Amino acid sequence: MKIDGTPYRSVWVDEQDGWSVHIIDQTKLPWSLDLLRLSDVSAAAHAIRSMQVRGAPLIGAVAAYGLALALRADASDAAMERDAEMLNATRPTAVNLRWALDRMLAKLRPLPTQARIAAAYAEAKLIADEDAAQCEAIGTNGAPLIAEIAKRTQRRVNILTHCNAGWLATVDWGTALAPIYKAHDAGIDVHVWVDETRPRNQGAFLTAYELGKHGVAHTVIADNAGGHLMQHGEVDLCIVGTDRVTRTGDVANKIGTYLKALAAHDNRVPFWIGLPSSTIDWTISDGVHEIPIEERAATEVTTITGRALDGSIATVRVVPTSSDAANPAFDVTPARLVTGLITERGRCPATAEGLLSLFPERAA
Repeated sequence: MKIDGTPYRSVWVDEQDGWSVHIIDQTKLPWSLDLLRLSDVSAAAHAIRSMQVRGAPLIGAVAAYGLALALRADASDAAMERDAEMLNATRPTAVNLRWALDRMLAKLRPLPTQARIAAAYAEAKLIADEDAAQCEAIGTNGAPLIAEIAKRTQRRVNILTHCNAGWLATVDWGTALAPIYKAHDAGIDVHVWVDETRPRNQGAFLTAYELGKHGVAHTVIADNAGGHLMQHGEVDLCIVGTDRVTRTGDVANKIGTYLKALAAHDNRVPFWIGLPSSTIDWTISDGVHEIPIEERAATEVTTITGRALDGSIATVRVVPTSSDAANPAFDVTPARLVTGLITERGRCPATAEGLLSLFPERAA
């Protein structure tokens, strides 16, 4: 994808030294485009934990590169296992994190220590390249949903999304936004309602930023406005991303997704999920009770950062100093509220049978 005409991925290896890893500091967007250089595993872990990078697929890719950086310092069995576990502990909800690290360890454990560094970089690159290809395929498989609405209504298609599931949340293209980019690039008139997505405002900050850079028409709305828009026929389709999907189709995504799904169900608005298969957790079936929900710092709720009228960037407190705050980062949308899943292999119902129709090798 492009920013002001320059193509970017969300993570890449330095072309000159061939080993350090670059990311976009998403905590600085949309106010500035800061590129960070990660030179060791601690920097990679901090980037994930502090949400300089976020989004389930991107977290997995950065963790893979983080393990490659770790091996440059110590490629022994004990150090590799320790550093992998340290990276895995940075975020609990997104299954891609554990998936990517397990894949790296499966590749690296049989190798002699002197061969591990090169193999780690090669495997991390495969993970990143595969994610970009899978996300583009999600776009290809989801775009017909938008095209069908445009053909039927003969007007602009209004899509609501929550949080950020664009290319900033992945290596490239995105999950929920990939079908929107494909439709826009095909000339379909698309408009996106962008939930602000409190408390971190990842919709207002990140989704609006990347849609604007790509030229996609969009409007930022307060999180609680979605139901009203659906009631008045202003939403044709909802597409959101996810950090973990159970084998039965339950969906964990940024807090507030469940409420949007309820509103969509009540107003008969299709509610679709875009995801790569690496986000499916085949080991669990009950999302509400089995998916761990990350509880983040109360300061993300009690304070907010933005650009002041004088142009400076400021963080201000928005609740009384005597008030505490709770901050569950995700909620779980039961499969019964999900119209379907958009994956790199195609679309399917949010059911065990639907998922197995696309991934029959998982039947065992």
